[in-house]
Amino acid sequence: MIDPIPSTTRRGTTDAAGVPASAVVPAGRRPFAAVFRALVALAALTGIVLDTIDSDDLGRLFSYFTVQSNLLVAVTFAWSAQRAWTGRPALSPRITGAALLYISITGLVFHFVLSNDSSGFAMTSERTPLESVANQLLHTVTPLTAALDWLVLTAPGGFLLRHAWQWLAYPLFYLPFALARGALLDPGTEGRYPYPFLDVDLHGYDGIAVNAVTFGLAFYALALTLTLLDRIRPHLRAPRNRISPTGSSPLK
Repeated sequence: MIDPIPSTTRRGTTDAAGVPASAVVPAGRRPFAAVFRALVALAALTGIVLDTIDSDDLGRLFSYFTVQSNLLVAVTFAWSAQRAWTGRPALSPRITGAALLYISITGLVFHFVLSNDSSGFAMTSERTPLESVANQLLHTVTPLTAALDWLVLTAPGGFLLRHAWQWLAYPLFYLPFALARGALLDPGTEGRYPYPFLDVDLHGYDGIAVNAVTFGLAFYALALTLTLLDRIRPHLRAPRNRISPTGSSPLK
């Protein structure tokens, strides 16, 4: 049988086209990226743990998009850190992009809607010291560090246009989850609906539908913006894999 792979390629020199094997094999270990991503995961987990310690209703706590998105960041970044530390190929941009979008939604909605008294959906209240620290970790630290990881430690060009609408599956699923949970709780229950723009008692189902469409379009616009920026942003670190710019696999 004819061997279709030249022996020189398998020995780590060049392939038939004269391309060095080092240009097509996965990059080596990336300890700095691994440590940074582990710290991002730790920040997300720390914020969740602090909120858990200070909460008397874990069901309510874990119904928040904030907690769920930070939990997703913790898992994704811990997984990505392990792969960077061991020199394995990076996670798929579809996965890392989803985590980036969800945690960006968390940060942006909190700072521009929930903390903005003029938005009509503000959720301002007195916080304990633990809640204040958790609040900063979950709404500010993890969104900013996740964005920094994307901009500095990952190669551009991995996000595809089809990813933008695929990423919306989770936010769209969250809507019926929040409404169903609220419907099952007794009227007047504290935190019956996790966010003011999803409160059926305040807005009715017609108002919720309008809010859902508005936020859904905004989230899709954000997903498209991230995809576009990923295409045009510069590569801020020296590329180690010329053929696979996303680092998600040895070959494109």
